[in-house]
Order: sequence, then structure tokens, then C-alpha cells
Amino acid sequence: MSVPALTFATPRKLPSPGKLTGRVVVLDVAFAANISASVSYEAITKPFLAKLGARLAAWVDHHDHERHVDYADDDRFVLATKAAHGACPEMITPALVSRIGPVDTIMCHVDLDGLYAAAKWILGGQEPYAGADADAYAVDTRLGVPSAIAMTIDNALRARFRDDELKRSVVHFLIGGQAAGVHRDRIDEASAEFAARAAGTAQLAARYVVRGRVAYLDATSKSAVAYDKTDLLLAGQTMAPVAMVRDSGQLAIAAAFASGWDFVSLLGLAGGMPTRISIPDQRLTEALEKINSAPLPTPRSAAATPEADET
Repeated sequence: MSVPALTFATPRKLPSPGKLTGRVVVLDVAFAANISASVSYEAITKPFLAKLGARLAAWVDHHDHERHVDYADDDRFVLATKAAHGACPEMITPALVSRIGPVDTIMCHVDLDGLYAAAKWILGGQEPYAGADADAYAVDTRLGVPSAIAMTIDNALRARFRDDELKRSVVHFLIGGQAAGVHRDRIDEASAEFAARAAGTAQLAARYVVRGRVAYLDATSKSAVAYDKTDLLLAGQTMAPVAMVRDSGQLAIAAAFASGWDFVSLLGLAGGMPTRISIPDQRLTEALEKINSAPLPTPRSAAATPEADET
């Protein structure tokens, strides 16, 4: 099996196109939301696309963005909303992989959803194991219960979110039939580290303050405490419809996937996940006021549960 080069990215941190080999497929990487002059579609995504040019084989993504319409006539772009596709792997089909043809590099998002999408692409549009698409959906939307394999991988990635070798191990573990060996060992080791963060997460969660519809936590001064942001946001959503965590100059805001909240529109962002955004913490007062004064959203489903997917 031929495995393309693997590169990992986030909407705000894209690699230099010159460092990407040959034809490139981009999976589960959103267009950058307009946060500031230096963090925006115009500053990040558009220049990347211009420099990559004809070497872009395909861009497959499921995050809302107002600039999707610019690429409606370019069949290399397979773009959807989070409501239409809760996870990226379900968008990758044998027909799509066949239509795009061979690629030299896969650039994917750094989370489970992105890595599962990469594995599925390498496997020609086939799931690496039965139920893998459902697992990616459960992890990315926080709806349903993922399998033990997916939970282990998700925990491992959250424990070592900057470890690119771990991400490569996840992809190779998936395409290799989930066999025992060095890749599984690396995943298990990282997953075990995740448990150590639970105590710090619980410690911080006890300090949430409810401000109307928002459970708010300032973790800035508690930076020495190791914690998991996803679980911390989920804990906040058990106290109020919206969770908000302030840390490192940013506000992470999250609500349940099916809650109907659209923070992208409410706070005037160009794109992103409607129910999970990150903005500069200078907008704290504005965000609290707008969330607490907005009309209550209409849930998309009565089965709404907390969500805190990373962007």
C-alpha cells in the first residue's frame, strides 16, 4: 500500500506550500475564521491556496464558512456545513478518492476526525474498521458513545496534541488493521497520560461561575494546572447551556452540537463551527452580553448533548 506523506495542520496554522510534496489533498481543515487582521481567511487560507495552485488535488471539509461559495464551481472543493456532516470521514467515499486520483501529500486536521479522514483516504474511501465513521462522528460532535478504540485514540491525541509522531502512529495503526505493535504501544502510552489531566480538569471545573446562560471559567491564573479543554468545556455545559473558558489570551466558547447556538453569526465571525469557537479574550464582555441577550435558539434535535470539538 502506498502511503502519501502526512502533514498536520489547523485552520490558523498552515504549513508552507513549498514544503508540501506533489499533489496535495486537504482533509478536515476549515478555512480560517476572521478573528483579526492577521488571523483570517484573507491572511491565511487565501494565500495558502494561491501558492499551492494547481497542486491542490482536493479540499474536503465540513466546517461552516461564508467563503465556501467562492469555490462552488471548482470540483476540487468538497465543502459542507457541520450540520450536514458532523464529521469529515463520512464525506470521503470510494468514488471521491477515485475521481481525485493519486496524491503525494495528505494535509489533515490534528484531531481524531482529521486522522480518521486521512486513513480512510489512504484506504481508498473504505473505513479502517467497521464503525469508524460513526466513531469519528461521535467524537467530533460529542453525540453518542464512541468505541473503545476511538476513545483510546481520542484520549491519546488530547494528551499529546503537539506530538506529530503520535498522529502518524494513529494513521498507520488504522490503515494497518489495528494490530499490536509500536503504533499501538505509542497510542496506549499517550492515552494513559490523559488520565493524569483529569485531576487538573476537575479542579478547574469546580471554579466555574454561572453568568446567565454562560458557565464562565478564567483559567489564565491557573496555567500551571494541566487540564483538558474539551472535558473542561463539557463540564461547563452541565452547569449552563454555554461554556466559556478563558486562557492564554483566548476565549473558548462551546454549546451542545444540536443546541441551535450559532456563535459564528452571533459574534460576527466569517466561519468555523457554529457551536464551538475561539475568540480573543478582549471580547469577553461583548460575548457574555450577546449570548445572554440573544433569542433562545431552536435545538436541531431533542437529543442534544454537550459538545466541545476542537477547531
